[in-house]
Amino acid sequence: MEIITGSWEQLRAQAQPIRFEVFVDEQKVPAEIELDDMDPHCVHAVAYDAAGQPLATGRLLPDGHIGRMAVRKAGRGQGVGGAVLQALMAAARARGDAEVILNAQLHAEGFYRRYGFVREGEPFMEAGIAHITMRARLPGTGT
Repeated sequence: MEIITGSWEQLRAQAQPIRFEVFVDEQKVPAEIELDDMDPHCVHAVAYDAAGQPLATGRLLPDGHIGRMAVRKAGRGQGVGGAVLQALMAAARARGDAEVILNAQLHAEGFYRRYGFVREGEPFMEAGIAHITMRARLPGTGT
């Protein structure tokens, strides 16, 4: 597996189809809200399998939020999502962020907990799906 981080311009052709497959097709998120005006301002990550096929993606916003974490069915249960998450956390740490925050789908709370995220607040609905805010400190950033 290989993970590449870069701009939306560099990775859109690989990231967008994954996001539409997972969020729009599988989870029925309205297509018109899947892409937003923040994509060009984010650090994106895409994981590729041994054959070079894109399997997963996620993004890091300028304010330290991680979002749009999506893994194709073929990559689930293989550590691909964790590798993308760790790449985005490393990008945040490298630019000096002291912490990262995300809105996890409730069913994925345990996944994020394994990477140091702690639940914060009460569940809420986003795009018709129950979410919970989670936060993780980034060691090695001087805080």
